[in-house]
Amino acid sequence: MGKAVAQEVPLVSNIAARNNIALNGKWSYIVDPLENGYYDYRLMPFKNNGFFENKKWNNTDLTEYNFATSATMDIPSDWNSKEERLFFYEGTVWFQKDFNYKKDAKTKGILHFGAVNYDAKVYVNGKLAGAHVGGYTPFNFDVTDLLVDGNNFVVVKADNKRHKDNVPTVNMDWWNYGGITRDVTLAQVPNTYIEDYLVQLDKKEKGKISGWIKLNSESANQSISVSIPELKIKKNVTTDAKGIAYFEIKANPILWTPEKPKLYDVTISKADENIADQIGFRTIEAKGKEILLNGKKVFLRGISIHEEAPFRSGRGWSQDDAITLLNWAKELGCNYVRLAHYPHNENMVREAEKMGIMIWSEVPVYWTISWTNPDTYANAERQLHDMIYRDKNRCGIVIWSIANETPHSDERDVFLSKLAKYARTQDNSRLISMAMEVTKSPNNVNTLHDNMNEYVDIVSFNQYLGWYRGTNESCKDMQWVIPYNKPVIISEFGGEALQGLHGDKKERWNEEYQEELYIQNTQMFNRIEGLAGVSPWILVDFRSPRRQLPNIQDFFNRKGLISDQGIKKKAFYVMKDWYAQKEKEYK
Repeated sequence: MGKAVAQEVPLVSNIAARNNIALNGKWSYIVDPLENGYYDYRLMPFKNNGFFENKKWNNTDLTEYNFATSATMDIPSDWNSKEERLFFYEGTVWFQKDFNYKKDAKTKGILHFGAVNYDAKVYVNGKLAGAHVGGYTPFNFDVTDLLVDGNNFVVVKADNKRHKDNVPTVNMDWWNYGGITRDVTLAQVPNTYIEDYLVQLDKKEKGKISGWIKLNSESANQSISVSIPELKIKKNVTTDAKGIAYFEIKANPILWTPEKPKLYDVTISKADENIADQIGFRTIEAKGKEILLNGKKVFLRGISIHEEAPFRSGRGWSQDDAITLLNWAKELGCNYVRLAHYPHNENMVREAEKMGIMIWSEVPVYWTISWTNPDTYANAERQLHDMIYRDKNRCGIVIWSIANETPHSDERDVFLSKLAKYARTQDNSRLISMAMEVTKSPNNVNTLHDNMNEYVDIVSFNQYLGWYRGTNESCKDMQWVIPYNKPVIISEFGGEALQGLHGDKKERWNEEYQEELYIQNTQMFNRIEGLAGVSPWILVDFRSPRRQLPNIQDFFNRKGLISDQGIKKKAFYVMKDWYAQKEKEYK
């Protein structure tokens, strides 16, 4: 492998606001199931002669690859939905793109990826820029020393093979879409640049906005300004010896709500740099069994969503994808979405915030994680860190979720409690939750017991009465006991129906059965004390290799209220009516 002369650096916040060269578009690709481009025939990594060198093929040298004549793929995307022969493929695919760059001694080049699933190795001009593990979080490298004036090339080795000790692990219920699945940009920033910042309502004192700005180096006495024109704010601050400037500003902004999702134009600048953002201000807290938004009791009328592109399937990533999905959620009557089971792309988060939709954001600590493996914990913690880091200025996010449907054990409790404590060190302004489970009901009494209750602010659980246990009719007899003085969210419920299939409401898989399931479950929810929110599973049918029933599932999980082709099922309207009732109750 080429010697690394670049390094992964802390994430550049708000990458879209930088001076960027867009590297989206056509990339050449080579499918490499045996990883011939990375290992020699003794399974030793190449020091040279690997595909990362992007050698120019000719008929006198023995070179058995050629990006120049290989097929191309639109990036961002996933290979599974782009090419039929790769539908089930899990392994390595190499991607390559040429680009022009003009070097400037006063600037750095930061190569940023919104996400690559799952194990990424990145090379610039044949040299290793760095590596990243995790399929749903951003990363970037300082590639200044690898770039040259004029033509350059980048090569990415993307490997989405599943492994037991990964996060998520080998067992999951969504499609393992491989590839460069989010935006790729090359940011040209000053040598000393604004790396990160936080702007939010002060937690301790009303009528105050506070925060900080951090430079990429420990550069003292640098002058930086924070401007919010609509609030007539322009605050000049100076960095300390660590390159950080703190500020407090008296202000009474209009608070962000689902009914009025007010965002303010915020500019952070220094002499050679100007970063624009839109930031909202609100408070969120749990008090007893209530969730309070800006001090007012709120019911979270939600829906769970996978990052699946509407209509075409495949990984969703664009602003248009986000707007389509979120408009469906709004039509359902939602003021909240559960973005499952991993951090979604930044377009999704920002568009939800603009529309006045609160967000639950989650890391893929899912099902049977390797609880005792230190590397697995480090991976989970890193993904949690990067999720919070990227979106800490997004007021729409009100809940950080640390897990979904994890089997009880002492080892699991140690792992998750540590993760919850870590989340609070990164952000103490939002609520912590996780999707627990209720799977048994002796004598029709459902009792939630989970040792993680003391580490979360909201007690959330998944239950599937009418589908994985019981019948739709059994909802009428069920009682619920949640022995914790905390708000309750039913983070999942539902059942499958093939859109357009009709029949008796007691026969599975048709729309009438799913409709009846929603009728009975929502009536049951009205009897649950402390219920503060619901996010049914799920908005849209999505691809899953677990779902194989011919002519019904065909590798789709059919629990969507909307089909993969955007057609609403009958249960959609049951939920819409129930949410309209809830909206009236909480006015």
